Amino acid sequence: MSLRTSLAIASAKALSFVCKAAGKQGVTMAGKLAMKIDPTILKKLSSQVKGDIIVTCGTNGKTTTNNLICSAFESEGRKVVCNHTGSNMLMGVAAAYVLAAKVSGKLEADNAVIEIDEASAKRVFPFMKPDYMVLTNLFRDQLDRYGEIDITMDLLKEAIGMAPDMKIIVNADDSLSSFLAMDSGHPYITYGISEQVFHQKDEGEIREGQFCKKCGTRLVYDFYHFSQMGVYHCPKCGFRRPDVDFDACHIDLKGGLAFDVAERTHKVHTEVSEMDGGVRVSDTGTCPLKKIRADYRGFYNIYNILACYAAAKTAGLKMDHFDEMIAAYRPEFGRNELFHIGGSSVLLNLAKNPAGFNQNISSVMEDESPKDIIIVINDNAQDGKDISWLWDVDFDRLEDQSIRSITVSGIRCQDMRLRMKYVGIHTELVPDVKTAIEKRLQDGCGNLYVLVNYTALYHTHKLLGEMQARSQEDTKEGGR
Repeated sequence: MSLRTSLAIASAKALSFVCKAAGKQGVTMAGKLAMKIDPTILKKLSSQVKGDIIVTCGTNGKTTTNNLICSAFESEGRKVVCNHTGSNMLMGVAAAYVLAAKVSGKLEADNAVIEIDEASAKRVFPFMKPDYMVLTNLFRDQLDRYGEIDITMDLLKEAIGMAPDMKIIVNADDSLSSFLAMDSGHPYITYGISEQVFHQKDEGEIREGQFCKKCGTRLVYDFYHFSQMGVYHCPKCGFRRPDVDFDACHIDLKGGLAFDVAERTHKVHTEVSEMDGGVRVSDTGTCPLKKIRADYRGFYNIYNILACYAAAKTAGLKMDHFDEMIAAYRPEFGRNELFHIGGSSVLLNLAKNPAGFNQNISSVMEDESPKDIIIVINDNAQDGKDISWLWDVDFDRLEDQSIRSITVSGIRCQDMRLRMKYVGIHTELVPDVKTAIEKRLQDGCGNLYVLVNYTALYHTHKLLGEMQARSQEDTKEGGR
């Protein structure tokens, strides 16, 4: 490696150390500095990965899915490059490689498991050619950054075209993601949930992709899981949910998540880009059911685990330690992350668009015990200034006797309070997040949910971590 590459790595590591010492994340800054010193460093380092490179894209669930895949590989003894914190744009991806490399420029990695922002994929792929892309779902997100969903799909289509040898592992239950994979001409592998889990009537939830992307006709659904996720077909052109290779069944949501995976013995499909007359290679044979148990909450986590299982199996992992990995895995950085502060349990979760927020509400309502809720909404650049998406969230579902209080906080707390007023729910306004949390820890019921959008996540996570550390220290002092 050149002196420039070594200088870039050393400088990035030094900057990362300083940022951490100052209590800042600093991952993106480290990647930016490294690429400024050596613009080709990502290409140099990614080319040293010995085995497969897997990227995870999609609107919701990227970070959890990506970290699960990384844990699955590590549980089999692999050395893995991964952007665990969710820094998923070009500079964050570069930082993941740079911070894992030695100053000499050598990278000892068996695999890379990288989360990539949908709009950034076409900027990353010139430097890195993935072997697999896991495509989780496509929803409206950050309207003033992405615009409507068609723009996101066009960006991903362009990126996919840059990696001609890449296979796509796609959520079959999302018509938008499925169409993108099928229309790409790339080999694809599918995962999904074919059995109906929820039997309540359609309550008018906002759904993306209601119309066939091939001919424009409204899709017909046998049933929905949530948002546009479900079993669908087009009554006009024949576009339909593809056959599912990794199919979750026998789902039990009581006391965690339990389900089986029915796996087809042949897992690769191919279709021509126009789909008409496309060639499909599939086999109806199945392997024995794989039982999966996880101490997580939220129906959407079945998709995250299923995507991980499909990716790991497709990439050829032996899966000898998958069950132990799932049992030991703990969500990272605000994805259903649990804190214990004094006598209170505090669950922090990211909720940044209508589909994600509605699933957060479903997860909260699964807990029938008394609870308090804090909702933190910011409108910084990374969140998007347009917060009109709040009006597409089913907040009326929070009108429940088990919810003792709802506090709104953050930069756009007034907007959040107005939104709740329109569904007749009283909220307390506390703009400062730290004050809001401290107040609810003092007078709450000991069961607190904190739902935050994107830029509120890091700050809130840091606050809760500090509060938990102080609480643990106080407990130690009291025990002496």
